[in-house]
Amino acid sequence: MSPSTELYACLHAPEFPAQALLRLRPSSSDRPCVVMEGEPPLQEVCSLNAKARELGLERRMTQVEVDTFPSVTVFARSLAEEAAARGALVECAGCFSPRIEDQSTGAALLLVIDIAGTGKLFGPPELLAGNLLSRVRTLGIAASIAVSSNFHAAVALAKGLSVQDRIRIVPAGEEAAALAPLSLNILDLTPEQSETFFLWGIGTLGMLAALPETELIARMGQAGKRLRQLARGELPHLFEPLESAFTLEERIDLDSPVEALDALLFVVNLMLEQLILRAAARVFVLASVTVTLSLEGGATYTRTIRPALPSNNRQLWLKLLHLDLEAHPPQAAILAVSLTAEPGSTSKVQFGLFSPQLPEPARLDVTLARIRAIVGEEHAGRAQLLDSHAPGAFRIEPFTVSAARPSELPSAPVRPAMRLLRPLEAVFVTLENARPASLTFRQCRYAIERAYGPWRSDGDWWSATLWGCEQWDLVLRAHDGATLCCCVVRDMLRNEWQMAALYD
Repeated sequence: MSPSTELYACLHAPEFPAQALLRLRPSSSDRPCVVMEGEPPLQEVCSLNAKARELGLERRMTQVEVDTFPSVTVFARSLAEEAAARGALVECAGCFSPRIEDQSTGAALLLVIDIAGTGKLFGPPELLAGNLLSRVRTLGIAASIAVSSNFHAAVALAKGLSVQDRIRIVPAGEEAAALAPLSLNILDLTPEQSETFFLWGIGTLGMLAALPETELIARMGQAGKRLRQLARGELPHLFEPLESAFTLEERIDLDSPVEALDALLFVVNLMLEQLILRAAARVFVLASVTVTLSLEGGATYTRTIRPALPSNNRQLWLKLLHLDLEAHPPQAAILAVSLTAEPGSTSKVQFGLFSPQLPEPARLDVTLARIRAIVGEEHAGRAQLLDSHAPGAFRIEPFTVSAARPSELPSAPVRPAMRLLRPLEAVFVTLENARPASLTFRQCRYAIERAYGPWRSDGDWWSATLWGCEQWDLVLRAHDGATLCCCVVRDMLRNEWQMAALYD
């Protein structure tokens, strides 16, 4: 008989509702905590941490019973936070294999990963399990991992691991011996099956595996055969992998309404850390972050931050969010916070050995954010000329960096530099035959050697602001021989001449 080519790693996270809530609340991890589920006054404990279990708390306890224990932190179950934590774990497991099946039951999260054929990528199963467990710990989740060539054996072994033993590797063919000491409670037995095995004196998987198959089927039917195969690590399984998209999202329901910005940023800081860890695990950086705040009264407040270059600098993102929320504060107390990030590619710049040191792009993003907070969103950015003949027609658009390489950018023809004057300066012009002959600018008189123009434009007759101007390009020469090239405009409505620009 050829050895099995199947190999599965089962990731088991017990008390997952409690762990999902505490991963973004590290200050509560060292205190007894319970998670309540249900409508008041019928709430019951659905999950709890180790500190609470040491005090004697158990599942199915009511609120009245929990109140009899001192210094116990009570949380309401949050399905949204559990979904976010589950998504983070699925993404973490997906870094080792794209084939993942969810076998979660009750308060435990169980992810089975098909790791057959990954030895050349991640090494032997012991190394893969250790690396996977380390990444899971960075997400704030305590878990255990069992590896076996049988799907159901890996699930049972992961559920039966103790707190001290976080990793268990079972060689092919030794599943029955590894499963033998485990309690029957590992299996999902019906009340009738549990009672039957209790009456027979069967308490472990090894005792169940030792029962004769024919007599067991005669008394319990095909369900008995299936349970015996489970106990022996021989039950086959049709793998059904998940199909989940890669999304970077974190959510937390606040324990009490928050109005202070500092308290909000403390929570956002922890969420940003998790987003950056998840993005870095897939060799991504954060291109944009959208913060969605659930406010009192049912309103939702959303802000999006998009720096010029993608980055995984947590302090940069925190500062940009601070400046943005400080300039645009929500109008009510905050009940929940959700962060959604858009992944981007890393940007690497190779400088020459003797090139001058350039300022970091992150400093430019923070500077622009500070400027926008002072002058307003519509007054900071990059000037974009409008397709209009109106003088000074432009708009402000957000500052962005082109994704094209310098070699891909179209080459612009060489033109003389034109320095616009803001504001325009008044000049005195003498005309001969309706053309400029001399000009006085900044208390200096110039003779006009060449005059090009006029170029006339008018418009906006449909609006309250009318405009009409006449533009001339002039070559001037002073008495000392100095030459000046300039652009002058004439306001035809008020018959005023002004210096608009100087040519280099």
